[in-house]
Amino acid sequence: MGKLSAKKNILGVFVTVTVCTTIIALVLCLAQHYTVDLPHGTQYGMVFDAGSSHTSLFIYKWPGGKENNTGIVSQVKVCEVDGGGISSYKQDPPAAAQSLRQCLDVAKATIPVEQQQSCPVYLGATAGMRLLRLQDENATNDIMEEVTKTINGYPFNFRGAQILSGMAEGAYGWVTINYILEGFIKHTFEGKWVPPKAGRILGALDLGGGSTQIAFTPKDPVKQPDSEAALQLYGHRYGVYTHSYLCFGKDQAMKQLQAYLVEMSGSSAIVMHPCYHTGFNLTLTLGDLYDSPCVSKPGNIDPEKSVTFSGTSDPDQCLNLIRFVVNITECPHSPDCGFNGVYQPPVHGEFFAYSAYYYTFDFLGLAPQAPLPKVTSTIETFCKKSWNSLLAEYPDTKEKYLREYCASAQYIMTILVQGYKFNETWDKIYFQKKVADTDIGWTLGYMLNLTNLIAPRHPLVVTGVQRSQWAAEVFFIVFALFLSLVLLIFLFVWQPEH
Repeated sequence: MGKLSAKKNILGVFVTVTVCTTIIALVLCLAQHYTVDLPHGTQYGMVFDAGSSHTSLFIYKWPGGKENNTGIVSQVKVCEVDGGGISSYKQDPPAAAQSLRQCLDVAKATIPVEQQQSCPVYLGATAGMRLLRLQDENATNDIMEEVTKTINGYPFNFRGAQILSGMAEGAYGWVTINYILEGFIKHTFEGKWVPPKAGRILGALDLGGGSTQIAFTPKDPVKQPDSEAALQLYGHRYGVYTHSYLCFGKDQAMKQLQAYLVEMSGSSAIVMHPCYHTGFNLTLTLGDLYDSPCVSKPGNIDPEKSVTFSGTSDPDQCLNLIRFVVNITECPHSPDCGFNGVYQPPVHGEFFAYSAYYYTFDFLGLAPQAPLPKVTSTIETFCKKSWNSLLAEYPDTKEKYLREYCASAQYIMTILVQGYKFNETWDKIYFQKKVADTDIGWTLGYMLNLTNLIAPRHPLVVTGVQRSQWAAEVFFIVFALFLSLVLLIFLFVWQPEH
């Protein structure tokens, strides 16, 4: 009986220790677990900028998580579409769509295959299509339909093609600039995105071919509510004055100037052009000259008749004629005026001037900044040069650009100094193309705004414990298994005596 009692005591100890060890292991497995989000996957998005003179495709990416419901977007690649803007294909709408294929193929090779189906694609058409819509709505619709059909044939998530309003184009350009310069949100050394304590909010000046835009946050409330864009970004609201001057892009303004010169010359076949260089001649048909809703078309013209513009290299007369085209005198809202009779509060803060502003001033060596006296003297000196001297000085510059730099520079000075009234704050303008390897323009702001509509990619969630707790769990689980095995062996070999 003594041996049997001893064996029962040993069995009781084994059972007790095994149960206790199992309970400890179970408690360790259930207590103090941590839930961790794995890094967010990268999302991609694309925006076609279908401008009046050309189309570009911008490819962006951002982490699947969002900061205050707005994605942290960065530029991946830019693809320039060959040929003119899609509005130039009004006689052949399918060709407008075909011109996009090269850049769509580039996007297909750039974006990972597993991301393509979820990659949103947008096409935004600007002043060229706004003008075409005024001129030929059927051709406009045909072009947009063909473009939609072609993009839908690629393995992307096409979200639509639309013609942007001038107000939206200006506002999105403003968003782009201030996003790149971390005016809304900035990245800390700790790897976090936080609102800056004193955000540097800049204005935006955009000069395209068909229109020009200004956008900024005025010092005082705007007096015309319909000229203010209300934007919600990173949990903050911004009131932005913005206006788009349709027909006052560089190309359309130059066309208005040509038409005015023709009108002043009567029926002459040769018209003196003070903004062109001596020795340069440009011949156009009247059909080409008046093929724009921005130009008043006489009722009895022969579209096949030609007119030749002959340069005279006269910068003073050039400037006076441009001031007449821009119309800086008539304004019912004085002194709160831009030009062409448009209401504008006084300019406030610093500005980035991009697109044709940058390209013109960069060519003249005036970017990113130059004192106003140097700017005016540089432009005057350039405009006085003969065409032959320019060809010798700039042999690698395309003639179609070289012939326009004088007129473009004088036009820029007119709208900036006389129109927007930067005469006292000229040093607040920076002529820029890129910031932090990202192009300045409306497309990034457009993409940034649209990320509010794109559902964030949900992160993978894992549950875990600290390393020391994990080691203790493993020890007690193994120990419990060992004791259970010993107990089984003990029960198997134990033969109680009767």
